[in-house]
Amino acid sequence: MKKTKNSELNRLSVEAFKEARKNQFVVVLDNIRSMNNIGSVFRTSDAFRVEKLVLCGITATPPHREIHKSALGATESVSWEYAETTKQAVAGLKENGYIVVAIEQTDTSINLKDYYPPVSEKIALVFGNEINGIDEDVLDLCDFSVEIPQFGTKHSFNISVSAGIILWDMVTKLGKI
Repeated sequence: MKKTKNSELNRLSVEAFKEARKNQFVVVLDNIRSMNNIGSVFRTSDAFRVEKLVLCGITATPPHREIHKSALGATESVSWEYAETTKQAVAGLKENGYIVVAIEQTDTSINLKDYYPPVSEKIALVFGNEINGIDEDVLDLCDFSVEIPQFGTKHSFNISVSAGIILWDMVTKLGKI
């Protein structure tokens, strides 16, 4: 076994990435505090060719050195926009035909292993604040919630870990890999 060199990975250029077909996922970040988490979600969104990121409320926006440290250039490839409130962003996505999925633990959450995203629908995935999760007024606008099963003593994943798990699961189930 030998490690693959970067030059052997056939990576897309930023220009080619922008022209490439995207998965019909929009990732919505609801008041994320950590710029490292924001950068990590940019990087993961690049890896899974997410349509765009919507950064809401207190979520910092590029360019910023702390975001760049973990994004490693993904702020240049992944489309993003800013919304003053997550509620506004979600309402706009719904008006544009997106199914809005809260990634949250609720009394009606669907276990991730049981959730199969519809093949022909546009999907917006809402990830919440590191401490408080998704705001209740935003949850009220979501079509449903999906929960990542966990088996330890903690009851939550880091936002960037959650994004990686959810996006991997979605593209795998949709046969996009």
